[in-house]
Amino acid sequence: MANMIQNAKDSIDALLQAACVKAAEKGQLPAGAVLSGTVEIPKDTQNGDFAANHAMTGARALHMAPRKIAEALAENLDLSGSWFSSVEVAGPGFINFRLAPSWYADVLKTVAEEGEDYGRVDEGHGKTLMVEFVSANPTGPMHMGNARGGVLGDALASVLDRAGYRVWREFYVNDAGNQIEKFASSIDARYRQLILGEDAVQFPEDGYQGEDIKELAAAFRGEYGDSYLDKDVETRHADMAKFGLERNIPRMQADLRRYGVNYDQWFFESSLHESGFVADTVAKLAERGYTYEKDGALWLKTAQILTEKLLQAGRKPEEIEKLELKDDVLKRANGFYTYFAADIAYHRNKLETRGFDYAVNVWGADHHGHVARLTGALDALGLDGEHRLHIVLMQLVKLMSGGQEVRMSKRTGKAISLTNLLDDIPVDSARYFFNSRPESAVLFDLELAQRQDNENPVYYVQYAHARICTLIANLAAEGHALPAHADAERLSDETEKELIKQLAALPEEIRLSARDYDPSRINKYVTELAGRFHRFYTVCRIKDAEPGLLEARLKLCDCVRRVIAISLAIIGASAPEKM
Repeated sequence: MANMIQNAKDSIDALLQAACVKAAEKGQLPAGAVLSGTVEIPKDTQNGDFAANHAMTGARALHMAPRKIAEALAENLDLSGSWFSSVEVAGPGFINFRLAPSWYADVLKTVAEEGEDYGRVDEGHGKTLMVEFVSANPTGPMHMGNARGGVLGDALASVLDRAGYRVWREFYVNDAGNQIEKFASSIDARYRQLILGEDAVQFPEDGYQGEDIKELAAAFRGEYGDSYLDKDVETRHADMAKFGLERNIPRMQADLRRYGVNYDQWFFESSLHESGFVADTVAKLAERGYTYEKDGALWLKTAQILTEKLLQAGRKPEEIEKLELKDDVLKRANGFYTYFAADIAYHRNKLETRGFDYAVNVWGADHHGHVARLTGALDALGLDGEHRLHIVLMQLVKLMSGGQEVRMSKRTGKAISLTNLLDDIPVDSARYFFNSRPESAVLFDLELAQRQDNENPVYYVQYAHARICTLIANLAAEGHALPAHADAERLSDETEKELIKQLAALPEEIRLSARDYDPSRINKYVTELAGRFHRFYTVCRIKDAEPGLLEARLKLCDCVRRVIAISLAIIGASAPEKM
């Protein structure tokens, strides 16, 4: 797949290398001169569309002033048949290139020919990659934090797919451990309160207090009556946890499907325990000498593992000592494995058992302390967690309504559920707003997300798409069908050029989004694309344009339509034809 911006940069480099050879043959540069440098798009394109620094980087080796080198290169450049119309030397030795009409025409040709695949790059070289995201405890409704993680994970998976990775989406269901016991005890307390009265049964201090727990307790009593009142605690909790999970997990799946998030697999933590894989993983760590017993529990030598890594990275012992690294319990004195032990086993399952080349996790920022510990444990297992595991940490969501922050707490039952959010906010708006930079907190403005005007950025982008669809339909009705071919070199207005440059930028944005694990770049990209289209549409007449130019502008509009649709699909938003 073509990356026309990178292709232009590569072409400039090749032209400069050829010019260097010619200049050396003429004696304008030292014999055998070799130059290397970078080609960038300058912030101010008044003096050129691309700027090369080859003369400046080669000045020391050639013992010449950069400006003199640049002038020799410019004099020997042969632009015939290239994508460039002119070149000039600027400042201390920059070599500026201006694009020729042929490049703009080839961009539109590439967009049209590649169709739905436009923007794909081969950054991943077919490597397998799992993106695990949301993975919320199944102890209550999906909430606003899960809403953000769902979009970031899903959009990131789409970006990585378009960047040439073979992507697998997964939800890790924490259906074992302390939170499930807390879940069961909360249902149990509400169940007994329904029978004996609220004053007769004390609710657990750290229990889940949401209305959903009361509803589960009422449903359990509706099915089993008062028969569980005399059963032992272990039986009550086991059956109530099973009852609650059998209802909560399908609801979570339905909420996420409504949100446009679908997984290749829902992986259950309990399967790791039942299969003995957690025990086997801990045994492997013990075999490698990374565990010890203390106070009846089995511990991982986390501090030793991380210290060794930091020393290898060049950190000083006194610096490491200030970090106060601590070891972690893998198996409690009561014989139960910790969540950390299960998490290590799960990631071993990803990288070793199922053989994914890489694993990417989207976690809340409150998990930042867990990153180094998990990576270190994988390194201790010989799985190269340092390079094969990447954690995307996302900040919290701040919900704004009427200019005021709405406080949320899952434990106290005051969290806004994903279901309630999507009852009030269109899915497209939710997905667009939540697909922001992971390291930045989201200020989610309920009123703005509901607005149906250009103040709402997703509406602004979708309106550009719908506007183009309407334009194409109206012109077709008047006899101006979308042309298979058009003379795109006639597109010479600056708004046309800027619009085509933005079309050309998608492959690079995909590459950078994948490299940085930051799908929010696509939001910025498509918003800018819509803005450039609206400016073009205001300046350049289409319907009344002369023959030839009308077809070229119509072709340009169709290419913009295609790329907006591709970009919105990556985010997970729709591209409506009418608004």
